[in-house]
Amino acid sequence: MCIRQQVEKWEKEYFSERAVLSSLSQGRSREESPCRVRTSFQRDRDRLVHSKAFRRLKHKTQVFIAPERDHYRTRLTHTLEVSQVSRTIARALKLNEDLTEAISLGHDLGHTPFGHAGEETLDILMPEGFRHNEQSLRVVDYLEQEAGLNLTWEVREGILKHTGKEVPVTLEGQIVRVADRVAYINHDIDDALRAKIIAKEALPSREMKDLGDTSSQRINAMVVDLIENSRESDCIKMSEEMNVLLLSLRKFMFENVYAASAAKREEPKAKMVIKQIFNYFIENPRQLPHYQENMDRQEILQETCDYIAGMTDRYIITLYQNLFVPHPWVN
Repeated sequence: MCIRQQVEKWEKEYFSERAVLSSLSQGRSREESPCRVRTSFQRDRDRLVHSKAFRRLKHKTQVFIAPERDHYRTRLTHTLEVSQVSRTIARALKLNEDLTEAISLGHDLGHTPFGHAGEETLDILMPEGFRHNEQSLRVVDYLEQEAGLNLTWEVREGILKHTGKEVPVTLEGQIVRVADRVAYINHDIDDALRAKIIAKEALPSREMKDLGDTSSQRINAMVVDLIENSRESDCIKMSEEMNVLLLSLRKFMFENVYAASAAKREEPKAKMVIKQIFNYFIENPRQLPHYQENMDRQEILQETCDYIAGMTDRYIITLYQNLFVPHPWVN
């Protein structure tokens, strides 16, 4: 019996009957020989960690566009925090921790430069709209390593449905969906306090009293509530009281940070940069990295979208300067 088979045997003996067993995965689009050491979900996790799209997350905006200080969250650190929260919940519920980790690591690969400002801009520019969860799936299915990462069905489904109207079929995917919100609400509060966009005294008093004064206290309260209310349930859920507190904090952040604050003052510039670069490549498609002579307009639009969505903040700023800012002439 190889190491993978030993792990799969342990899963059957230890996991909850509600868990997704690695040995019972619905499989991959392209059949592969199993690894002797890693389960299918462990292989997916490793492929995501070693992908170029994952490495680029370190230079993509979470809330603050191109922050110069070291301690503000980026899309990468957000992803790692979602992974940590998700794994804690999955372990406590005896669900498949490897599956939740893989979904967490891939859920934001399709995010644009400049955070939601970039997403909103591409959503307007693309005829069929743009949603980062769908782009994340496109990254792992087609764009990464030219032929995609060939991930399992469960990981792909969790990535696609981590946001939006549809809820993941697996409990592991549902964990990531909730953990994403728990993580970003709390770490965005932390960053907004650090940036002095909001004062600690301005935080909602009831929520702070019930959840705690620090980010770790609030996350712990939410995670414990999630675990306790999901033990005997057929879905991952918070108590009604905790859900009200979370939604209240989310509303506070939208009103005071996400929609109207100093954190947003650079967004019009960011949207202008993306729009100008998008139009440039539509008018000059031969400048696209993967341009082919037989591409039609829809293919050019999609190639432009893929190229821009994959850029980091600093790459797109440098590209904009090279394309549109005059350079000194040297004889």
